[in-house]
Amino acid sequence: MKKFLLMTFIVCITAVSAIAAPAPESFSGIYKSTKDSVVNISTTKVMKRSAHPPINDEMFRRFFGDDFGGMIPNMPREFKTSSLGSGFIIDATGLIVTNNHVIDGASEIIVKLNDEHKFPAKVVGRDPLTDLALIKIEPGNLKLSPLPLGDSDKADIGDWVIAIGNPLGLEWTITAGIISAKGRELNNSPYDNFMQTDASINPGNSGGPLINMQGQVVAINTAIIPSGQGLGFAVPVNMLKDLLPKLKTGTVKRGWLGVSVQSIDEKLAKGFGMKEPKGALIADVTKDDPADKAGVKAGDVVLKVNGQAIADSKELVNTIGAVSPGQTVVLDILRDKKEMKISVKLGVRKGQGGEDESPAAVPGSAITVVPLNKNELTRLNLSYGVKVVNVDEKKKAYDAGLRPGTIILTINREQVRTAAEFNEKFNKIAKGSVVLLQTYAGGRSNFIAFDKD
Repeated sequence: MKKFLLMTFIVCITAVSAIAAPAPESFSGIYKSTKDSVVNISTTKVMKRSAHPPINDEMFRRFFGDDFGGMIPNMPREFKTSSLGSGFIIDATGLIVTNNHVIDGASEIIVKLNDEHKFPAKVVGRDPLTDLALIKIEPGNLKLSPLPLGDSDKADIGDWVIAIGNPLGLEWTITAGIISAKGRELNNSPYDNFMQTDASINPGNSGGPLINMQGQVVAINTAIIPSGQGLGFAVPVNMLKDLLPKLKTGTVKRGWLGVSVQSIDEKLAKGFGMKEPKGALIADVTKDDPADKAGVKAGDVVLKVNGQAIADSKELVNTIGAVSPGQTVVLDILRDKKEMKISVKLGVRKGQGGEDESPAAVPGSAITVVPLNKNELTRLNLSYGVKVVNVDEKKKAYDAGLRPGTIILTINREQVRTAAEFNEKFNKIAKGSVVLLQTYAGGRSNFIAFDKD
């Protein structure tokens, strides 16, 4: 009996050992075979600032007077800032992948190879919605080592991965861990689909590769949560592969239906007479946008796009976004418990990645704003507002801190919902009068005041 129990125990241990993936004895081989493909990226940005930052503050001027600024020496209006990031070579001609936020707004980009060679780089294409960018160097006769791109769909939770990059300026640092999760959403964009890893990622790793044990890129390291430990996030490499042809042209333009959507739970499915919760529910249709013109209505459930089954609202957004503007898609719709087909010629997705409407400028002020689309309003949990896309650096609005990307909620305590509404209210304010803007950025609202010039 004891012999039988011992044999059973040995068999169980053997079975568990066969299933469990042992930790690699060393990551040295993977590092040596891939490190020459990873690059360090340093950027320089020219920033603007007021000559007397405190003097532009209305409260400061009330206490100390307008002439107090003469007692403070002038400060330079321009200064340079530098930052570091990572990237990896994907083509022997010098194409390099990195994050959009690494090179966004840079006046100079310098790429450093592992052999200490340095090259200036130019931006080929970028996509803010996925935070991916493509840059290029001219290596001349120098032979580059491209990194092979893997298949992120085949990468499993629990697989070993390594990250190589430039964290905190510490060049060619390697960290190791596993894939902790897939399909994570961080509310950064409607295309969030991050791979989570516990391989240590820090500022400076951005744009570097997450590499599997076969030496292939499975994701691009992108984001961290400062308050969390062992939480790193990367863009799946298959998303990069889908976007590469568009990135090489300079811009990524996505198809646009002009609807707001939501996923279907069991109660909604029952209410719409469905046997199971599937598809994407059209919650609202924007007037005169492609879906509206084609006859799509609020309450329709999209079951398929061009014959491809749609599981939920996120899949619908991704599927439509992958189609080029101007192409026609066929939607399988469930309406009033009856299935039907509707053909829709797609427009261009509004917002980052290609706008199909021109920003509306405020005459004479060089403040340019655009309306927030429904996806942006939902993501920001707002019901109104306009987004600043440009501010003249010579204007007092700029000195007061107004910057592109800032959301304006009110002007002189009146809500603004469209660019035209903002322009109208702004134009009514007399020159020299105070403009009071309620703004929203970083999850918080704030007020900015300046004299209209």
